[in-house]
Amino acid sequence: MINRVRAVLVTPGGYMLAIRRDRPGRATYWVLPGGHVDPADQSLEAALGREIREEVAGEADIISLLHVLDSGGGDERQYFYLGRIASWDFAARTGPEFSEPNRGTYQLEQVPLTTAGLGVIDLQPTAIAGLLRDAIAEGRDLFTLPDLRSGPAAQISGGT
Repeated sequence: MINRVRAVLVTPGGYMLAIRRDRPGRATYWVLPGGHVDPADQSLEAALGREIREEVAGEADIISLLHVLDSGGGDERQYFYLGRIASWDFAARTGPEFSEPNRGTYQLEQVPLTTAGLGVIDLQPTAIAGLLRDAIAEGRDLFTLPDLRSGPAAQISGGT
């Protein structure tokens, strides 16, 4: 099973950091910062911290686990966390994917955490986009959503 971690990173201004992906032969889409859990990672949150440092050169305060998504025919699981981030420097990113020209371009954007803001981007996967849009449309503060870390996902660590 491939495990991935991603984060909804909320800035002090109330925006969400999202990475705009422009890939050859594919329509533009956005993803949340994050990536693969490596075997050397001590936990899912350690992997997320590493990915945030690599992709946005920042440190985040992880608040909760928002959603777990099984995909890819059951051979991939994605863990979506919610966090706050105060500073970042996309120009200082170090992830290996940034040096592979065949992977397209990556642009960090601040997206308004509103239904209108989320409505104008194609945030992938659609399950997390829908969760965010629904919560915001209902007037819910994302930071009051249940923390799923106390469930089964809390017992999964490293690259397993």
